[in-house]
This record gives sequence, structure tokens and C-alpha cells, in this order.
Amino acid sequence: MLKNIILILLFSLSSALHAESPGYETLSPAQPTQNQDKIEIIEFFWYGCPHCYSFEPELTEWLKTLPENVEFIRQPAIFSSLWEKHAKAYLVAEALGVVDKVHADFFDAIQNKKQKLTSEDQLANFFVAHGVDETQFRNTFNSFLVDAKLRQAKAMAPRYGITGVPAIIINGKYKTTGPLAGSQKQMIEIINRLIQQESLAK
Repeated sequence: MLKNIILILLFSLSSALHAESPGYETLSPAQPTQNQDKIEIIEFFWYGCPHCYSFEPELTEWLKTLPENVEFIRQPAIFSSLWEKHAKAYLVAEALGVVDKVHADFFDAIQNKKQKLTSEDQLANFFVAHGVDETQFRNTFNSFLVDAKLRQAKAMAPRYGITGVPAIIINGKYKTTGPLAGSQKQMIEIINRLIQQESLAK
């Protein structure tokens, strides 16, 4: 009987804390943004993450309604050598200006087709299939620019206290995730609410 009462109390306390949770964490210290004139939104992701894959449709729809004062940045997270290989693929796409062409298909290739896409040759075939010249791909893949961006990417997750993905940083001040928000749909609602808050503050 006493055990049941304790369990009920613990459940009630947990529910109350969850109800009072704002759905995000405040970063301390806040991090500088790239453009002071914009509200900066950073998405940390990994192509091998099923939660990132399921969040992508919600995010894609939200991006269609992006206010003019908001700047959206995709940031590949790196927590292992595999994550690093996939991050490099994104950074190559970014450098080549073909993110819109390959991003969704890369997710699909990893998540549904179970392709590895980790070696230079595998990635070359993928990019060539999406209209990229093979020589241009290989030059970019082995470029100093991509190597420098990869080193920078490794430092980004620790800087923002990221331990899992998908995670969203709002204007260098706030972090929300699925567990914090309660659902991926609520993540979008929290992002919008904090954008409005930051816009009013400006």
C-alpha cells in the first residue's frame, strides 16, 4: 500500500514538473550569433539519426514560413568517426551549393536504402547521380575549406551543450529537443514562440 502511494506521488510530481517545463533550456553563457540583425536558428542533426529523419518533414514545412528576420543554419553534429563522415558529406554539399538537391535524398539513402555512403568513392557516386561533376566533387571533398569546416563542426556540439540530436538552438540563448519539448511538433511551436520573444526584444 505504502509502495503504491509513493509511486503515485512520484508520478504526480513528475507530471507536475513536466507540465511546468517551458520545453527548452537556457544556455549559460549565451553564444554569439553570426548575424546580429537576424534571429539565428541552428539545427544540429545527423543523417544516421531516425529522429532527425522523422523531424525533417516538420522542419521542411516550417522553413516555408520562415520570417524575414530569421536565419536558419543546418549544423551536422559529430560524436564519432561515422558521424564525421556524414558531416563531411553535408559540408561538401554546402560548399558545392547543392544542399537543396541532395539533403533529403541523403537522408533517404541512409535511413531507408541502408546505404553506407562513407567512403570518397561511395559519396562521389551519390553526388554524380545528383548532377555534380565528379572532379569538382573530389576537389571539394579534399579541399582545405571542407577540412577547416569539419574541424569547426567538431567543436560546435560541445560549445552549445549538445548531447543528442535533433537539437535546435534559438538565437544563441535557448536549446530545445524532442525530450525537452515533449514532441517534435511542440519543438516547432517552441521555436516559433522564442523567435517571437527574441523579435520583440530587438
